[in-house]
Amino acid sequence: MSISRRLLSYAALYKKTILIALSLLIVAASADLAGPLIMKNIIDNHVTGIERPWYVSEQSEDAVQYEGVWYKRSDRFSAGESQGAEVNILQAGTTYYFVNEAISSSDGKREYSDGQLSITRGENVVFYNATPLSKEELYLFYKPEINPIIKLASIFGGLILISALFHYGQRYLLQLAANRIIQKMRTDLFGHLQRLHIQYFDTLPAGKIVSRVTNDTETIRELFVTVLASFVTSFMYIGGALTALFFLDTNLALICLIVVPIIFAWMWMYRTIASKYNHNIRTLISDINANINESIQGMPVIRAFNKQKERQEEFETFNKEHFHFQNKLLNLNAMTGHNLVGTLRNLSFVAVIWYFGGATISSTSIISMGVLYAFIDYLGRIFNPLVEIVNRLPELNQAMVSTERVFQLLDEKGIHVADEKKERIQGNVEFDDVSFSYVNNELVLKHISFEANKGETIALVGHTGSGKSSIMNLLLRFYDAQHGEIRIDGEEIKSIPHQTLRQHLGIVLQDPFLFTGTIASNVSLNDPKITREQVDDALNRIGAAQIFKNLEHGYDEPVLEKGSTLSAGQRQIISFARALAFNPAILVLDEATANIDTETEAIIQHALDVLKEGRTTFIIAHRLSTIKNADKILVLDKGVIVERGNHDELMQQEGKYFNMYQLQKGKKQQQTQENKNKLGSKKKNTKVAVL
Repeated sequence: MSISRRLLSYAALYKKTILIALSLLIVAASADLAGPLIMKNIIDNHVTGIERPWYVSEQSEDAVQYEGVWYKRSDRFSAGESQGAEVNILQAGTTYYFVNEAISSSDGKREYSDGQLSITRGENVVFYNATPLSKEELYLFYKPEINPIIKLASIFGGLILISALFHYGQRYLLQLAANRIIQKMRTDLFGHLQRLHIQYFDTLPAGKIVSRVTNDTETIRELFVTVLASFVTSFMYIGGALTALFFLDTNLALICLIVVPIIFAWMWMYRTIASKYNHNIRTLISDINANINESIQGMPVIRAFNKQKERQEEFETFNKEHFHFQNKLLNLNAMTGHNLVGTLRNLSFVAVIWYFGGATISSTSIISMGVLYAFIDYLGRIFNPLVEIVNRLPELNQAMVSTERVFQLLDEKGIHVADEKKERIQGNVEFDDVSFSYVNNELVLKHISFEANKGETIALVGHTGSGKSSIMNLLLRFYDAQHGEIRIDGEEIKSIPHQTLRQHLGIVLQDPFLFTGTIASNVSLNDPKITREQVDDALNRIGAAQIFKNLEHGYDEPVLEKGSTLSAGQRQIISFARALAFNPAILVLDEATANIDTETEAIIQHALDVLKEGRTTFIIAHRLSTIKNADKILVLDKGVIVERGNHDELMQQEGKYFNMYQLQKGKKQQQTQENKNKLGSKKKNTKVAVL
């Protein structure tokens, strides 16, 4: 489906509001476009209409008395009403003259001299006896036109008011629909982000994703709020004005139609060129957002290693590229925008002058001032919308590029979200000949097979990169294995929906993530199924009361993004309480005690005993002293399980685990001895100082 059709599918969700808005727009445009026709009527029939032939008549409401004789304009006689001698009122310069006879034609150059009015048309000059009219006398002939002019002016004012009210209504409804469309689109985007595979976030920086959800959707909002309204309004005005031109003069309207294909051809050319620039601009905005996000997240490291200058230079590189493409787009707009519309407008006015001039010279057609006014007015109503279209073309192109980027994100393959519930699982886990690679078939796990029975604690140890975390990623279905099967209670986990499976799994990471809120909300994650009593109980059972006893608000203490105001131990305590509150059947501890001080570790070790009861627990650990009581220890090396057994069995084998344990034990003893030496030296110095 094309981008335009997909946008229309979003607009179709609020089609009732949009259709009402467009209906109001039609009324408003019709009221606006009726104005020049009313003005034409006022000019031709009531202002310049005074130059139509007048005839001697009887006294009546439409008749005018001049020098004792009653006269009535030729178009005011009813059918069958008798007409007397013809007279005429003609203007020459700024003065009107009374001609007491019929004239052959009023079209031509007029001059008054010595009681005679001459009308020159080409080489033909005709003279008529004429009498200048004073202002009072001229007013007599205009007096019958005053009431019709007032009525038409009132109608014109009423149409302006109607147009203003309906324009307000259509703008409000269009913007309301646009805001709802973007609200729906952002909801879909954020919801889709929750369904995307974890691997997607591994390859795309967070700043670029944020840019699509915020910046790009805001650009699309401008498409509906500003661009769509402007384009619909402009095209409606252009169509109405062209229709009115056909009504006034078909030939000239056909000449003006030439403008339409030129504009559409230019729009196509502009979009072709500008889209390339806008693609680069939107990409660079994403890069800038990603760079800023990374700099903020890594500010402590940047400051510690004095890398401010390098980060500034990297940012400036993106900024300069963005400026470069913005300038290219600016040059394109400057060269092709107003210049084109101005040229077309001038050519159209030349066509009008040429056409009306030719018609005036012709002996067979006479163009009225009202028609000329209406043509000039409608030409303005054609080109003013064209200017609006030209002004909105850059925004349209930017919006289409942003739309393409948004739909690219929505088209990323997501994971089906199932509402299916599953009774609490037993927690028997089996890996059967599992092999896995992240990219390019470079296996990080090779033929992994083991069993974990309900309630057992399984420890995974090995050097960095040996595959410990990858096993847990497969168990949690962050990734799926390319070979082999993983079964829980005998059921292959690929047959279980992701959300259904994870209802029964809990994880505690080495560096737990905390959300903005409170300690309590970070334990429950605002899950309505977890009560405040359960939250408090979970925190108390793992010894959190002692850790948070000095906080002013207790468990309601505010937590900033990522828990930056809390210590590593406090963040880990919250993470443990979270796992306990959700009561999983299978628990994964990924280096959960690596960043914990000795005092806090004692509290957590006690909490672990409570947390592990009745659960299958997987522990990933580098500190081997923390897993001595595990039921099974799996030793991994380069993606292969090289040893397995409990602590005593592995120590008896004197293999890789034995060497790792002895190495860590030796380092610990060495560190303890160094601490004793420092303490002894300090005491000795103290005695010397006392003596």
